Parts: sequence; C-alpha cells; structure tokens
Amino acid sequence: MEHGEASAHVALESGVVLLAAALLFVILFRKLGLGATLGYLVAGAVVGPQVLGLAGSGEETLSFGELGIVMLLFVVGLELAPSRLWRLRGAIFGLGLTQVALCGLAVSGVIWLATSYPMAAALAVGLSLGLSSTAQVLPMLQSGGNLRTPVGERAFSILLFQDLSIIPLLAIVAALGVQGGEDGGTGGWVQLPIALGVCVALVLAGRFALRPLLRLIGRLGEREMFVVAALFAVVASAAVMEAIGLSTALGAFIAGVMLADTPYRHELEADIEPFRSILLGLFFISVGMMLDLQAIAAQPLFVIGMAAALVATKTAIITGLGIAVKLPWRSALALGLLLSQGGEFGFVLFNTAQSGGVIDAQTASLFTAIVTLSMATTPFLMMATARLRTPAPGAREEREGPDGETPQALVIGFGRFGQTVAQMLATAGLDVTMIDRNVPQIDTAEEFGIKVFFGDGLRMDMLRQAGAREAKLICFCIDGDQIDAEFLASVREAFPDAALFVRTFDRRHVMKLAPAQIAFQVRELRESAIAMGRAVLEHLDTDARAIEQLEQDYRENDMARLQAQIDADDLHAGKERNVLRGDRGMT
Repeated sequence: MEHGEASAHVALESGVVLLAAALLFVILFRKLGLGATLGYLVAGAVVGPQVLGLAGSGEETLSFGELGIVMLLFVVGLELAPSRLWRLRGAIFGLGLTQVALCGLAVSGVIWLATSYPMAAALAVGLSLGLSSTAQVLPMLQSGGNLRTPVGERAFSILLFQDLSIIPLLAIVAALGVQGGEDGGTGGWVQLPIALGVCVALVLAGRFALRPLLRLIGRLGEREMFVVAALFAVVASAAVMEAIGLSTALGAFIAGVMLADTPYRHELEADIEPFRSILLGLFFISVGMMLDLQAIAAQPLFVIGMAAALVATKTAIITGLGIAVKLPWRSALALGLLLSQGGEFGFVLFNTAQSGGVIDAQTASLFTAIVTLSMATTPFLMMATARLRTPAPGAREEREGPDGETPQALVIGFGRFGQTVAQMLATAGLDVTMIDRNVPQIDTAEEFGIKVFFGDGLRMDMLRQAGAREAKLICFCIDGDQIDAEFLASVREAFPDAALFVRTFDRRHVMKLAPAQIAFQVRELRESAIAMGRAVLEHLDTDARAIEQLEQDYRENDMARLQAQIDADDLHAGKERNVLRGDRGMT
C-alpha cells in the first residue's frame, strides 16, 4: 500500500511538472510565432532525464502520449467522408502518392550516399522522413485561415495521403526487418490483405452496429455517452488491429472513417478534441524527453547537416510538384516549405524499424533528433520567406478544391423555421451546414437526402467543429428563449467574421438580447401573424392602400413600444401604445 501511495505521489509530481512546463513553453513559443509543437518538444527536453530530470523517463510518458497519435488518426478519419475523398481523389492519390514516393526515395538516397548505412536501413529511415507533420501543419493552416486556399487544400490532401500511407509503410519497414530470414520478408506483406479484410469488417460494424447505437444515445439526450461511445470506437478498433499485429493508428483511422458520413461527426469531433489535444501534446513532450542529447552532442554536424538536407530535399521536390500542378511559384514554394519537415509518424516508423532490427537505438535517437530539428525550422522558414511568398500585385489564384466542406452559413435548428431559412440560403447558392439535436428530425431529413448533423448548436466547441470560424453567417433558428446575450457575445468574440441572425421567442427575449450585436432578429410568429391580419383585412374588402398604411402604423407603434421597454428594462413601459387597452374601445 505504501509503495502504491509513493508511486501515485511520484506520478502526481511528474504530472504537475509536465503541465507546468507545457504551459510555460507552449505559451512562450506561440507568442514568438513558433507553434505549439516546438514548445512541447522543448518542454520535454528541458524537464527530461538528460537536463533537469524532473519528470521521470520519456518511455513512461510515451505509453500515454501515443494515444494522442491514435486520437489524431481518428479525427483525420472523421474528415474522410466518402464524398470528400472522391472530390479530392486527384490531389490525394495523385499528388500525395507522388510526394510520398519521390521524397521517401530521394531522402533514402541522400542517407545512403552520406552514411555507411546498408540500403535496408537507409530505405527504412528515408521513407519515414518523407512524411510531414500533420500535427504541426494543420494547426498552422487553421490558425492562419489558410486551409481553404489552394496551398492549404493541396497540403491537406498530401497530409491525408501520408496518413493513409502509414499502413503500407509499416508493412514495408516490417518486411525490411525480416529480409534474409526464412520467410524472405513475406510476413510484412501478408498483413496488407489481412488489414483490408479487417478494415471492411470494421466499416460494416460501424454502419450496422455503431451508428444505431449513436442514434439511440442521441434520442436519450445523454451527451457524456457520446464521449464514451467515441472512445469505445477508437479503443476497440485500435485493439482489433493490435490483436492481429497491425498499427493501433490504423484502427483509430478506420473508426473515424466509419463515422465520417454520419450525422454525428461534428458532435464526436467536439467531444474527442480535448482528449486529442492533451494526449498529442503529451506525445510530443515524451519525444522531447527521449531525445538522446549525448548522441546528438557526439555528432552535432551530422544532425544539423542531415536536418538541413532533409528540409532542402523535400522543399525542392514539393515545390516542383506544386509547379507541376499549376500553382504559381510563390504558392508552390509555400507548399514546399510548409511540408519540408519530418513528421510525428516518423517516430512510429523508427520504433518499428528498431524493433525489426533494421536500425539500432543510436540511429533511431539521431534521426528522432533530426525530425525534431526539422520541425523547429518550419516556423522560422515560413516567417523568413513571408515577403518572398507574398503574391505579386494584381496576381490572383484560381481557387480549386472541394465545395461545401467549409460552410458559408450555419443553420442551428432544423425545425420548420430552420428548414425555410436553410432552403432560401441554399436556393441562393450558399453552402449550408445544418445542426439539430432532434434525432427523429435528422432521420426524417435523411429520408429526403438532406444531411443534418447531430449536435448542440449552443456549444462553442460544436460550432467550431462545424466550421463557424470560416462561416459568414450563423443563423440561430431554435425555438424558445434558450439563447442569451452572454452566449452571443462569446460567439461574436470567437467568430468575428460571422454575422449573427437570431430567432427570438417574445418581447422578453428581445429585451434580454438587446446588448448583443445581432445583425438581425425576428420574433417567432410575428410575421405570420401580420400576414394573417392582412388576409383578414383583405377579406373585409379593406382598401389595399389602407392595409399598407395599417401595417406600417402597427410596425412603427410596435417597434416604438419595444424600444421603450428595452430602454427602461421594463415590460410595462410604453403600455400607453397598446391599442388593445380597454380605454381605447378595444376588447
């Protein structure tokens, strides 16, 4: 018992140290414009066993941190709905395949020529270094608002293919590890058809088992059960893959893919995001803790020189590919620099290569340091070349890529009111994303071929996952008086480019929302009631011009009364304007 208490105390102390270091260095590096990834890596190196020794060994932390990679692949899978995969098929499977093959082989050649490594080791390491950092590049694109630009879309497509290529690369590295053995390396390749079969089985399980489960949870309204279901899907899929000797990352990716085309995608993204961010940060901290600084100090010129060769080789090849797909040279250079670093999956492949005997521990440490150093160069290179990459005056790039992936408008609430608003916006040619938490309503919409995402549109994380950062309009079409001014102020601050349109319940609700900056608000039933009033007057043969004047008088009187109520913060203010008072001859 005492031993258990001591272990818990040590774990608590390590947790405090790691969190404190992460806060300090990530905030510092973000302030300097160098990105969070580099901050996590430096934090791990500083508190790790080779510098201050304040947080134990990196191997202990890595066992948890690797779950961050698993979660990252799950989120990537959620982005890969079949419709999106089809729209991006040219960029993903053309540009992406070419980049992985050319960069992997070119870097392998550089390593083989510059070192005395055997070809198998050079190939295993070079193919690993051909991959870039999804965890570093995507946040850079999102924070800069560049994900929808030509460069951003092509970078995203390449990263998607790189994530897909992890599976065959793991098989290739495993096969290199058994070369010369009795099986001649067939063991690694046998995993490919097995992986395909298991992937198909997991997709079918998701469609016929997991989706009905999510529908049931949505009907019950238990939000925390979505978190449990998402984690169950990730962990179960990863466990299945691990049981047959394959990557847990593949299982997480398949879990995401099998949920990507469901109405619950954004809800799952919002629920899993905190786990992904924390665990991925922990992964980078553990990588920093495991850096063999002595090995680096023994060969500093090799590490620096190889990192420079890696960045230069990948920049040249990817820039050339960008020009080949008709990007302007400035944009092609931006693409090359953006993807010039090694990636986090290189660490996974290095471990596989080391386990298979392709490389030794010292080589894995050296190239882990090389990947880390290459990651550190990316923010500096992007800042140093900012002016060079600025488009020439008057130059315009034709935007290509998927339509409808990032909404121009969000419609929150898909009842009768929200349906009308969404149909009008779609008729005008806007891309519309609709969110509702009424599962039967979502199922009914799906019967008519309409995709409505499940989720609570009054949650900030849900809005963010649904694309509010890129939206031009956010229309809150839910009934009742659930929305308050404080919430709308938070939405305005988080998504300043989006105009807010709100369906309000009654006069009290309008008064409550008066401090908020709303582009437009309308009380429910008001306009339809005015329409009926006009119809009644027409039925009574009232003159058309008189009807127009009566409507105008009503609207002016009603708005004057409402303004008086808002100014006084009193529902009884302006009651002298109420034409239904008994002393005015009305009943």
